[in-house]
Amino acid sequence: MIDPQIRMRHIRCFLETARLGSLSAAADALHVSQPAASKTIKELEDILGVALFDRSGRRLTLTRAGSLFQRHAGPAMVDLRRAQDMAQSAPKDLTRLAVGALPTAATDLLPLAALRLRQEMPECLLRVTTGPNWMLLSQLREGALDMVVGRMPPAGTTEGLSFRQLYSERVVPVVRPDHPLLSREWALTELDDYPLMLPPSGAVISQSVRTFLHSIGLGAARPAFENVSLAFGRKVVQRSDTIWFISHGVVREELEIGTLALLPLANDLLGGPVGVSMRSETFQTAEQALMLDILLETARQHPTRLTS
Repeated sequence: MIDPQIRMRHIRCFLETARLGSLSAAADALHVSQPAASKTIKELEDILGVALFDRSGRRLTLTRAGSLFQRHAGPAMVDLRRAQDMAQSAPKDLTRLAVGALPTAATDLLPLAALRLRQEMPECLLRVTTGPNWMLLSQLREGALDMVVGRMPPAGTTEGLSFRQLYSERVVPVVRPDHPLLSREWALTELDDYPLMLPPSGAVISQSVRTFLHSIGLGAARPAFENVSLAFGRKVVQRSDTIWFISHGVVREELEIGTLALLPLANDLLGGPVGVSMRSETFQTAEQALMLDILLETARQHPTRLTS
């Protein structure tokens, strides 16, 4: 039996705080004051008799108990919203699919799959959310997303999730087409002579890029920019000598049409799995099953695929 002291405001505040990792951000999203949000979380922890967040770092992170509560409370809230929609006579023929997209999938793979889904299931509304890996996985666990398409989540973040690999993809350095290094032979240590744009620490490919730089003696190199967005990266690289380390799929079309150029390396960065993350203990809907099949078929024709 649910404790009668638990109110909807407790659940909403908890889920927003877990999703955003910040009480102040959660308070803004809920249009309440930060003290009110903090009090609400404390009330919920007192009712449950456990700490739901680890407050020792700059960001609030879920404790073991908090992760378990999020895994079940999030989908429960989604079911309540769906029940409300149905009770208010939402169109019976309309279905929904919520997909999170990391940059490596958002620019090519997912748009192609989305168009195919539209052809085969036109009554399904596809809602796509982009953002950092930690945020999308949090939304997946709480039920706000049905699947996340992108690189395989880092070890230690996959509890309660399953991962289906679609293909493997390289991380590459890209530059403007007339970059000085493209016209002559050069040493790897010369990378430090130019501004570097690296993936931020929250990006899945961040560690592999920094490991590569360390292996060539540039472990202490300080980036000028941290970014995985195509729109920002393309503009900065085209107008400067910046060298951008990014997943090949993000810039594939730019490389094909010549607006960006691949900087050749004697030893390419290792590829990494790209695929679909889903909740492992959730019934798979017809929309989810079809989208997964479409993604698998699209990946087999994907030009950046290395292995299946």
